[in-house]
Amino acid sequence: MATGPATRVNLDEKFALFSEQWRPKIVAALNGQEIKVVKVQGEFPWHHHDDAEEFFLVWRGRFRVEFRDHVVDMGPGECVVVPRGVEHRTCADAEAEILLFEPAGVVNTGNVSDATYTAPTGVSI
Repeated sequence: MATGPATRVNLDEKFALFSEQWRPKIVAALNGQEIKVVKVQGEFPWHHHDDAEEFFLVWRGRFRVEFRDHVVDMGPGECVVVPRGVEHRTCADAEAEILLFEPAGVVNTGNVSDATYTAPTGVSI
């Protein structure tokens, strides 16, 4: 992650640096928010974030955010905001690449602790 003078971030290059899924990596930060890249496949656990909204933007592949009463299915260039406190899970039938915008320090599994899916915070590439 760049600090100091403004520098270009190439998202394809950032995605090429890792292969693990469900482990967000910070590529930029501004105004208390982190912009992260993450590869996903399968179903993430149901959870919510009491104090944070999340913004998901599909970079590559197909991705959906499931809510208890509806599903938002997206392709490249499409996005959704998950309101704070709303239970949801994220899913992808095949690997997808996602940009995630959220406040610094947000734990990806929110109110749930899961040995498989809870990722460390503050990881930058």
